[in-house]
Amino acid sequence: MNNRKLYATFISLLICGICFCQKATEDSLAKRHQQMMDIIMAKPKTPIKTIGILVYNGYQTLDVMGPYETLANLSGVQVFFVAKQKGLVSNQRGMKLKVDTTLEEVTHLDILVIPGGAAETFLQTQDTATLNWIRKIDKTSFYTTSVCTGAWILGATGLLNGKNVTTNWYRGNEIMKKYGANFKNERWVRDGKYWTSAGVTAGIDMSLAIINELMGEKYAQGVMLNLEYNPHPPILGGSITNTQPIVKDMMLEMYDMGLKPLFKKYKF
Repeated sequence: MNNRKLYATFISLLICGICFCQKATEDSLAKRHQQMMDIIMAKPKTPIKTIGILVYNGYQTLDVMGPYETLANLSGVQVFFVAKQKGLVSNQRGMKLKVDTTLEEVTHLDILVIPGGAAETFLQTQDTATLNWIRKIDKTSFYTTSVCTGAWILGATGLLNGKNVTTNWYRGNEIMKKYGANFKNERWVRDGKYWTSAGVTAGIDMSLAIINELMGEKYAQGVMLNLEYNPHPPILGGSITNTQPIVKDMMLEMYDMGLKPLFKKYKF
């Protein structure tokens, strides 16, 4: 009889243990699910709704597409291209992008992205209508940003005067000094509402930094995983600090051939 009672007690304890483990597992799964939902449904520090990327003939492709692909991962945000005129806008190599929104139609943006290029970018620094539009948008934007030589355009507005900035390595300090800005040899630099990034691919880093600022580290990591952004170049290079001098001099001379005549023409 005692053995039967002992056996029954054992069975009861076993059933209770199983039920407890099941409940604990369910609670743990529910908690984990809630943690995941908290990341997905996180509210940004600043309510960003509109992100406009300025495009013009001769823009550098990845200056535009890197931030576009990255920032489009912000939930509930409209990311679109803006140009002086609707229609097809060509990149440096002639690829055409259809733009449906003009500068005149846009009076406010939460984030403005200004991409770079080469000669055509410098010409934008002489375009009064474009510069005035950037100044107008900047009055109410949460962030005004640039990628690569896009900082030349932003600098030409006067908005970077006294600011810490970065831009493409090509005569970066020399050019930004003309705009009263303090050049930093960094991938991206934030000074108040102004975010600037170095050449081309650095626009992705800056965009991720903006997402991290707005949404937090876990959300930003989710975006990075979505993009599988974990660069591993095949050789050392990509910066003036790790490129062989002969290669750096070659690139400097090549850029000078295309841009110095323009600098001279406009007495820059």
